[in-house]
Amino acid sequence: MDTQRELLIEQRVANEAKSPLVAYLLLIFLWGCGVHRMYLGRSFSGIVMLVIWGLGWLTAPILIGWPAIGLVVLWCVLDLFLIPGMIRDDREAIRRRMR
Repeated sequence: MDTQRELLIEQRVANEAKSPLVAYLLLIFLWGCGVHRMYLGRSFSGIVMLVIWGLGWLTAPILIGWPAIGLVVLWCVLDLFLIPGMIRDDREAIRRRMR
């Protein structure tokens, strides 16, 4: 019975977990908009990323927005390496919720 329960939990985790492919596609195609973070359940940081990105582009013509744009670009590059950990955390949260 315990093994069957574990199998059912793992099946549920596989069905409910966020897709790494979708997360990477959102990051690559929507770059600084933070949509990939929102998809992965980190809405606050995704909105912060979107606001910094938007303000950076709004103020770029007067040259003060470029550091903000650079910060978001660096953040996105780091997220390329952080997405697997975010996916792993999501899966662990689902497992905890099921037990």
